[in-house]
Amino acid sequence: MDTLHAKAEWERVGERWFRKTQQYTSVFDESLDLDTYIVAGAPYAGALALWPDENKLQAHQPGQPSKPSIDIYSLAGQKLRGIAWDKGPIKGLGWSDAETLLVVAADGHVRCYDLQGDFSHFSLGHGADNYGVESCRFVLLSWIMCIVVRVVADRENSFYNSGMVALLGNNTLVTVASYTEPRPKLLATPPGGDISAWAIVPPAYTLSRSVEVLLSIESTVYILDAADCEDRLPEFGSLSHISVSPDGRFVTLYARDGKAHVTSSDLQDLEFVHESESKTPPQYVEWCGSDAIIAWEDEVHIIGPEDQSASYIYDTTRVHVISEPDGARLITNDFCEFLERVPDVTIQAFGAATESSPASILLDAVGQLEMESPKADDYIQLIRPNLTEAVDTCVNAAGRELDTNWQKRLLKAASFGKSVLDIYNSDDFVDMCTTLRVLNAVRFYTIGLPISFEQYQHLTPERLINRLLTRHEYQLALKIASYLKLSSDRIYTHWASSKVRIGTEDDDSVCRLVVERLSGKPGISFEEIARAAHHEGRSRLATELLNHEPRGGKQVPLLLDMEEDELALDKAVDSGDTDLILFVLQHLKKKTAPSQFFRIINSRPVATALVESWALQKRDNAMLKDLYYQDDRRVDGANVFIQESLHQSDVRTTVDKLSLAGKLLSDAKEAAVEAHAIKEASALLRMQEALDRDLTEKFYGLSVNETMAKLIQLGYNGRAKKIQSEFRVPDKVAWWIRLKALIAKREWNEIEDIAKAKKSPIGWKPFYKLTLQAGNPRLASQFVSKCTGLETGETIEMYEACGMRVKAAEEAVRLKDAASWQRLLELAGRGTQEGREIERLGSTVFK
Repeated sequence: MDTLHAKAEWERVGERWFRKTQQYTSVFDESLDLDTYIVAGAPYAGALALWPDENKLQAHQPGQPSKPSIDIYSLAGQKLRGIAWDKGPIKGLGWSDAETLLVVAADGHVRCYDLQGDFSHFSLGHGADNYGVESCRFVLLSWIMCIVVRVVADRENSFYNSGMVALLGNNTLVTVASYTEPRPKLLATPPGGDISAWAIVPPAYTLSRSVEVLLSIESTVYILDAADCEDRLPEFGSLSHISVSPDGRFVTLYARDGKAHVTSSDLQDLEFVHESESKTPPQYVEWCGSDAIIAWEDEVHIIGPEDQSASYIYDTTRVHVISEPDGARLITNDFCEFLERVPDVTIQAFGAATESSPASILLDAVGQLEMESPKADDYIQLIRPNLTEAVDTCVNAAGRELDTNWQKRLLKAASFGKSVLDIYNSDDFVDMCTTLRVLNAVRFYTIGLPISFEQYQHLTPERLINRLLTRHEYQLALKIASYLKLSSDRIYTHWASSKVRIGTEDDDSVCRLVVERLSGKPGISFEEIARAAHHEGRSRLATELLNHEPRGGKQVPLLLDMEEDELALDKAVDSGDTDLILFVLQHLKKKTAPSQFFRIINSRPVATALVESWALQKRDNAMLKDLYYQDDRRVDGANVFIQESLHQSDVRTTVDKLSLAGKLLSDAKEAAVEAHAIKEASALLRMQEALDRDLTEKFYGLSVNETMAKLIQLGYNGRAKKIQSEFRVPDKVAWWIRLKALIAKREWNEIEDIAKAKKSPIGWKPFYKLTLQAGNPRLASQFVSKCTGLETGETIEMYEACGMRVKAAEEAVRLKDAASWQRLLELAGRGTQEGREIERLGSTVFK
């Protein structure tokens, strides 16, 4: 294969070479006239969206539906889907990096379609429904920033780098930064006047790191962002087109006089001016990578400095131009072509115009080898010092070739070169062979994804597989995943989800087929498959599929969405996850009436226990009372009322709470004691309420004993006796209460009167101790003789504690306790009056 043949179709523009490669032929059916359609292409060799151009007559096609539709095709012309559209005129048609079709209606409503036909929608707001949408521009992920944001994109499993700007009828601009969480915002207000052309600069290439808009109004250009609108005053005249390069570095300003001004994106530096010599406005002003393109209906120009250009003429057919970050796609009814700047490695491999490179000599050496010529060795020796470089160049050039024959030729040259080298790392060679096998598979016309090597590197294999899934190319996706050693669980899940959505078999057959195919495969999400079935209205199938989902946390949310509440609760209980159970219970509590809620949980002890624990923790007494009532737990229900009564600030409310508790216990035989106690507590509270009112003293909250004691202290002995009688306070308790109250009040006279009584239910020793402790030893001593049941000698200690040593000595003499008498004598002192009296008492007994 002669390298001259490979370079035959190259065109030179200044110092740059360009080539146009035909990828598919006979793309569209003859009945479809592409000239009458608006065409929007997804990035990275994605799908084409076709919408009838309202400014052109449409040929009537028998058998076609009368309602217009947005038709989606592959680049090879295979129809992927039709989307019926009856929402009025379309003012914007674009794609996101995730191959989501954006359709902007004149009233400001935006629909985001995937290739399955599912969509989400939002409104631009800000008066779009009143003023209408005039036109739209769409932001795609910038080529340089791909690697930077890929980490975030992979983590979130979706792109957050697309956006759009809409021009409204009142000249205001509305921007949307994300389609997944759209928050339309107004940009700064532009000046009045007709906008003849406009374009947007991606945020990655602006100083403000927000989207900027270039507006052509009359004879000047404004740069507008969220905060400001600045007049840059370029002297280019009135413009018909403004186009920003994919890398955000340059902008083409096409004036109505036919001149194309290529400047920096901030309009500060003029790169060059190209004179098209055409008075007819072009159909497209686009970019081929970082090179400007101007296209009329049947003519495409690549322009460069000093009026240099390359032209491509098309006979009797209109060409549509779709920019890619590394080239441009040229679409007609008959073919799909890819126009690109010839990569440097390709130029080196095939040889520049004036000199031969080591890679081109290596490629010629292979030709000589095939002819068994000794010149092959001469060529190798010639480039021996640069052989490693030549091999690497051939490997990289093979990746940039779309023709499989040249791929093989270049790889063969690389293989020959590395076989001569003593040491060479073949990893890049193996990786390139692997990559080319994948690329050639998806480029085949039945698939229609003619993605370039650079586009594949930035798209990533995982997202390439996602594109195959949206086209239902499951077999190829599985082969690529296996070949690249990638996980295939996503492929199986997508296949199963598609099966339950579009399958015509009955539910049992579909479920059996899905389970058989996916059985034993790790990582399969039956919840996702079941959700697809539910969205399709096949709830029974969804329930059956969920039975095969091992993760309770995945089963429960979908069951709740399906309103299978009790089954969701059972699954949550089976999982043993208390947080999940509580999540279901809270959902049920909000959704159902209390009676139904407690009916559901009563037969599920775990759920009941968690509800009780949760209510106790949150102090939700209303729920506790309902729970205990429904479960006929009278004692527990009464306890709730009692707890509430303890926190009331007024007697009436407290008594009402206790009455409710008593009512619950009235029919419970095992709680008779508790019921009686509650009855007495209520009576006490009522009595205390009356005392508070009559005596202007606070009795509320005191016990029976404390109430009696306070009444005795206040001198209301009769009321105290009434309480004793009312609550059947035993005499012993009543005497204790009266004694302590009198001691606290220091009513010594009344205590002396009590001491005259012959009998005390509590005995007389308490009178002795409490009186002594209160600091009245004289009165305390009067009770010593009345105490009974004392141990021998205890009276001596009691008198001594009262400070009456002589009386204690009398007791010692009476009891003939010489030791105690001697001790008392020593304490009093023999020479004192007290000592002489003690000595006299014992002189006749202790000699």
